[in-house]
Amino acid sequence: MLILVINSGSSSLKYQLINCVDRTVLAKGNCERIGIEDPLFKHEDNNGYSIKEPRDMKTHGDAVSIILETLLDPEHPTIGSLDEISAVGHRVVHGGPYFSEPVVVNEETKEAIRKCFDWCPLHNRANLLGIEVCEELMPGIPQVAVFDTAFHQSMPPEAYMYGIPYEYYEKHGVRRYGFHGTSHDYVARRAAQMTKHDPKTYRLITCHLGNGASFAAIKGGKCIDTSMGLTPLEGIMMGTRCGSIDPAIALFMARIGNYTPDEVDDILNKESGVLAISGVSSDFRDVQDAAAQGNERAQLAIDMFCYQAAKILGSYIAAMGGIETIVFTAGIGENDDIVRKYICDKISYRGLEIDEEKNKSRGKEVVLSTENSTIEVFVIPTNEEMAIAVQTAEVLHIGSCACDY
Repeated sequence: MLILVINSGSSSLKYQLINCVDRTVLAKGNCERIGIEDPLFKHEDNNGYSIKEPRDMKTHGDAVSIILETLLDPEHPTIGSLDEISAVGHRVVHGGPYFSEPVVVNEETKEAIRKCFDWCPLHNRANLLGIEVCEELMPGIPQVAVFDTAFHQSMPPEAYMYGIPYEYYEKHGVRRYGFHGTSHDYVARRAAQMTKHDPKTYRLITCHLGNGASFAAIKGGKCIDTSMGLTPLEGIMMGTRCGSIDPAIALFMARIGNYTPDEVDDILNKESGVLAISGVSSDFRDVQDAAAQGNERAQLAIDMFCYQAAKILGSYIAAMGGIETIVFTAGIGENDDIVRKYICDKISYRGLEIDEEKNKSRGKEVVLSTENSTIEVFVIPTNEEMAIAVQTAEVLHIGSCACDY
């Protein structure tokens, strides 16, 4: 049972072909710089065959055509025909209030995705474009949309509402939605397998720490709070995003800089965060290197990131009346021992204790907490593509695949 997973961006298209039965990736790749100068196609399969070369990709349709041709290449075939693909699973960033689970794509689905354009214009437009292209080039093959926001739809109103006039919620859907839901769901399910706690009452905090970062408070498998909001800008300071700030700052910036709303939006999303504070980079590896050489602004960026992370963890512990587990995942969470130690040290007053040697681990699943620790600490590499494939199979009731990561 093969599922083609598509993650369509404004000028890129990532893909993986996954066998959901044995959880193997048969092929994966990326179409970069679609419609702009110097487009690049990357592909590799599980037999060691790989491609990295310029390809003419003026549209997303061109990109999908190249992917399908490559999968069917008679000299290096991954599949013999398109009939071997059971379905296509699409990542869609924003599902608004309309979707709390993955759905089979139909005209109603696409119209709801369009309604979310105002909240997430770049991502959702690109996601929908990927769906429509695959519908055209793969007729008869089911398309499934898996939403980043869906996992967080279980939040109660006190967690997702904002203190602004109620009409903005009623008329315009202004509320907290949260993101990285597929990742939070994936690692939370895996954590539940790794522990002996009762799944009905199991309380954990999942920390998706990368260039974009978010947290989720999860109880009994349901999200009860998350750090990102109406958009991915809210929460912790990130690679280029400012995170939660006094809302008046945006108005102040507009006045003193004579900026338009779009210009302020660009500054807060693309020119802020770790990049702005460090003055070095949005990449934590570069910032860590600079801090080690005595760069005070780089060290400040690290301290701010970790301090804010610990504050969010503390608030979620209070919201759930305690926790059993903390999970670190994504690029920073899986690889940065300095960040993990800083955050865990801030929670040590709760009896949390980690093994310093195990914390040196990078990019693999490991239990960091000691036997004496009152809180378990796991590192679990995320796998959003696998989660999308499995959920796609579940929605369509094909095969015996289940979300038992």
